[in-house]
This record gives sequence, structure tokens and C-alpha cells, in this order.
Amino acid sequence: MRWIMIVSLVLAVAAPHAPAAPAAPDPSIKYDRGRLQFYRGARLLATLQVEVARTTAARAQGLMYRTSMPEDAGMLFIFDDDGTGAFWMKNTLIPLSIGFISSTWTLLEIMDMNVEPDPTAPQKFYAPRQPYRYALEVNQGYFARKGIEPGVSVRFTATP
Repeated sequence: MRWIMIVSLVLAVAAPHAPAAPAAPDPSIKYDRGRLQFYRGARLLATLQVEVARTTAARAQGLMYRTSMPEDAGMLFIFDDDGTGAFWMKNTLIPLSIGFISSTWTLLEIMDMNVEPDPTAPQKFYAPRQPYRYALEVNQGYFARKGIEPGVSVRFTATP
């Protein structure tokens, strides 16, 4: 009996432990498109092409499973009401920055979000200090590269 327990323990330790493969993105989820422009006063700082996540399913999937994103692209999350909910990097494979935007289209706060050691089981959550209506995910460092800081105004235009 003791010998069987020792062999079982050795086999359990020696067996490879591959992480579970992440589920694939849901192809039925569709994103609207739009353009965001960032202004400091009257000065245009940057223009960004965005996918728009308006539905619960689109917001839940977000940028999961993607391995890259063009520099001047992002995903805009639109909520019905102001909130303080946190974001996470579940199944997200590219480092991102997130900007939280007020209902009056003012950038409130920016946070960098790193890829998790195990993207299937994220440990870190990203929540702003104040309520927001919109959230924007871009490639990590985009805001800094474009000189975009909290307090700038944001303009959104839907595109076909």
C-alpha cells in the first residue's frame, strides 16, 4: 500500500501541468465602430479608431484572445449609467492602458494593465477612484505617447 502511494505521488509530481487552453472568442459578438478625438482646449491631441462594446456580451468579451492591436486603435466600452466597476485582464494577451471617461466626455483617470501570468485566472482588478460612464482600452503607453492626460476632453463619432 505504501509503495502504491509513493508511485502515485511521483507520477502526480512528474506529470506535465499545461494550463487549460482559453476558450475561443464568440464570433456572434459584433462591435460597432467609431472615432475618438482627444482635445486639450481647442488643440487636437490624437484621433483613435475604436470598436464599440455596447452590449453586456460585447463588454464581457472585450479584447480577450487578441495578440495585437494597431497603434491608433482601441475599444470603447459604453455603459448605460455611471459606475465604478473594475476591469480585469482575463484572457487578454496584450498589455493595455485603460482610460475612464465621465458622462460629459472628460478623461478622469488612466491605468496601465499588464498581461497576467495566467490570463485564464487574473488576480488584479482595475477600478477608478470615481464613477465613470465610458472606458477606453488602448495599447499600453498610448496615452503617454500622445500627451493625453486626465482632464482632456473626448469626442466620439460613430462610423459605419
